[in-house]
Amino acid sequence: MLKALWLAAGALSLLLGLIGVFLPLLPTVPFVLLAAFCFSRGSARWERWLVEHPRFGPWILDWRQHRAVPLRAKQLATVMMALSSAVAAFHLPLAWCWVPAAACTAAAVWLWRLPTKGA
Repeated sequence: MLKALWLAAGALSLLLGLIGVFLPLLPTVPFVLLAAFCFSRGSARWERWLVEHPRFGPWILDWRQHRAVPLRAKQLATVMMALSSAVAAFHLPLAWCWVPAAACTAAAVWLWRLPTKGA
């Protein structure tokens, strides 16, 4: 039963990561990393598929080996979150326009506190 919950959590995380490819406000890499973590506990087959994936695999392996994020990835993520928050602020009601900015600020603080790859 616990393996099924880990598998479901991994699938949900991967789905959110895939949505994040098209929706800049939703970060892709953290959800892919979370999916790999969940799959490592729920399904060796799904974990292997994700780690061997040509697009997602290098992110996971790099994270597992170095626990660091490339500077360029940090910069790009920060710019995309800032732009997405600004766009959301214009489209959301005044009472809610701060929510994306707060979430993205928290994500950016976490991201920039991680070691930078190559530094």
